[in-house]
Amino acid sequence: MSDEMATLLWRPDPGRVEESRIAGFRRWLAAERGVEVADYQALWEWSTGDLEAFWGALTEYLGVRFHTPPERVLASADMPGAQWFPGATLNYAEHALSTGADDDLAVVFEREDGVSERLTYGELRAEVAAVRAALVDLGVKQGDRVVALAPNAPRTLVAFLAAASLGATWSSCSPDFGVRAVADRFTQIEPVVLFAVDGYKYNGRAFDVRPTIAKLQAEIPSLRATVLIDYLSSEAAAPDTIPWRRFVRPGADLAFDPVPFDHPLWILYSSGTTGLPKGIVQGHGGIVAEHLKQLALHADFGPGDRFFWFTTTGWMMWNYLVSGLLVGATVVMYDGSPGHPDLNTLWSLAARHKVTYFGTSAPYIQSCLKQHLKPAATQDLTALRAVGSTGAPLSPEGFRWIADELGSDIQICSVSGGTDLCTAFVGSAPDVPVWLGELSCRALGAAVESWSPTGEPLVDEVGELVITKPMPSMPLYLWGDEDGSRMIDSYFELYPGTWRHGDWIRITPRGSAVIYGRSDSTLNRGGVRMGTSEFYRVVEGFDEVADSLVIDTSADVEGELLCFLVLAPGASLEAVEPSLRKALRSALSPRHVPDRFIVVDEVPRTLNGKKCEVPVKKILAGVPPERAVSRDALANPDALAAFLPS
Repeated sequence: MSDEMATLLWRPDPGRVEESRIAGFRRWLAAERGVEVADYQALWEWSTGDLEAFWGALTEYLGVRFHTPPERVLASADMPGAQWFPGATLNYAEHALSTGADDDLAVVFEREDGVSERLTYGELRAEVAAVRAALVDLGVKQGDRVVALAPNAPRTLVAFLAAASLGATWSSCSPDFGVRAVADRFTQIEPVVLFAVDGYKYNGRAFDVRPTIAKLQAEIPSLRATVLIDYLSSEAAAPDTIPWRRFVRPGADLAFDPVPFDHPLWILYSSGTTGLPKGIVQGHGGIVAEHLKQLALHADFGPGDRFFWFTTTGWMMWNYLVSGLLVGATVVMYDGSPGHPDLNTLWSLAARHKVTYFGTSAPYIQSCLKQHLKPAATQDLTALRAVGSTGAPLSPEGFRWIADELGSDIQICSVSGGTDLCTAFVGSAPDVPVWLGELSCRALGAAVESWSPTGEPLVDEVGELVITKPMPSMPLYLWGDEDGSRMIDSYFELYPGTWRHGDWIRITPRGSAVIYGRSDSTLNRGGVRMGTSEFYRVVEGFDEVADSLVIDTSADVEGELLCFLVLAPGASLEAVEPSLRKALRSALSPRHVPDRFIVVDEVPRTLNGKKCEVPVKKILAGVPPERAVSRDALANPDALAAFLPS
């Protein structure tokens, strides 16, 4: 889309830009480094053109606390295998707990049934110290794994920071994961301590987690202790567990063990839809540097900001959310269903707690749009200045809904990244406009390009999303990948030495971007390629369609384009199909009108809510279901039944 055709939705206020931390960084660069950059695009070009200068300047400007200084910034830029800040030591937990004054508010928490809690930075430090001391008593040391089957709640955060303060490596799963899904993740990494809640609440119901705990204890022989968090009942008990109240050591002193820059901080996981989930290991230093950059410069957070993102502990956005502490912000946590009792729940939360940055998923925005919600008309959202969206491409209609129903002064921060780096590498910045349907900019230090199949950079054309230079939060390694072959197969096989992320992207001449969905689920009709997000935008724009899944079975041979529909209550395929065909022909092309529309009860989704396009495509191509997808990696495995051979 040309500059003349692009629709401008939000323009930065010059006064606010001048006060932003990214403007302060530009002034500091000029004064301290002699680097003059007039605008964001110039800053991005410098940040990706001279990685050592950028990341060195960034860590100094944002006050990274090195116990031992680095020998240099980037000893090797090879991918995989880049060596960042060799010789440096630091600790993530120290950065998270050293920003706020004792009386500053660190955490606000609400559960869907009304249970709530607040922690100041002083209280958070004391609780972390108490758990750290208890872990020390158990003999937990650097490199040991500490895991949690726990929700997005304060005690989960406390346990994580306590483990990180010791140099132990953290990993977490949401308590709504099935026992096989949790075991597939935790048994790989042989943890020594398990934190687990007795149960959780979701959609008005209580669920007992203790049977899952017992099964995990039987499957993980490396466990020395299981700590039971009394989340639903203060009297909760379970065999072979230590109650939280007896585990902690109140009054203990807080300390932080310095660890190397590349010491493992946490292990995140791939979806595991086609096998054991990949254990993605990220380091203390890489996450500190990357999250400081994102939260301080791109989000412009600082003390006084209230940062919310709807997430569970099984999604990387939980790790990103709690990093709000790195910049002294207040982290707002919510545990429960976003739709209980209705979709206004999260907007009411934002109003009550004066949230300044509201983060969610694109499907949630789409649901609000389809239910014709008007949050700003019924809630006091005057504190809100930005809305973040990720997890799937945000449709232009979603952009419009935010601008119309939340206010044209709200910055729309549609971002794209991945668990693999625990960050967004395409997103927004305080000094860059928002155009309809577009991600505003490539992130600082992220050398993102669109490439052709032969590795040629493209401008204003759809291509493979690649990162041509290393970033500090890229995986240190994949767990158990002794020879590095799985890392290469996952990210570097198509373009050796260049990270291929697996998404289709178009980068505009303005430097903004559009994401078109996964490149391995492209719709290729008669040689015309199209991302699935464009298809879903049209189909799910109909009120009669609650959800959809499009599969192109043609691959390298002629096949069918199939559209599976979950219809809204009262809707019928006979009534809506003609309109769908007409809309798709007009908006996309005659080639992209499905051969068949098929009604199903549910669309299969991963535990993090992503549509299972590739596994379903494999099943329809004749791959045995047990080889195409791991049922334990799905939120709704019974939904597969509609796609299996009869």
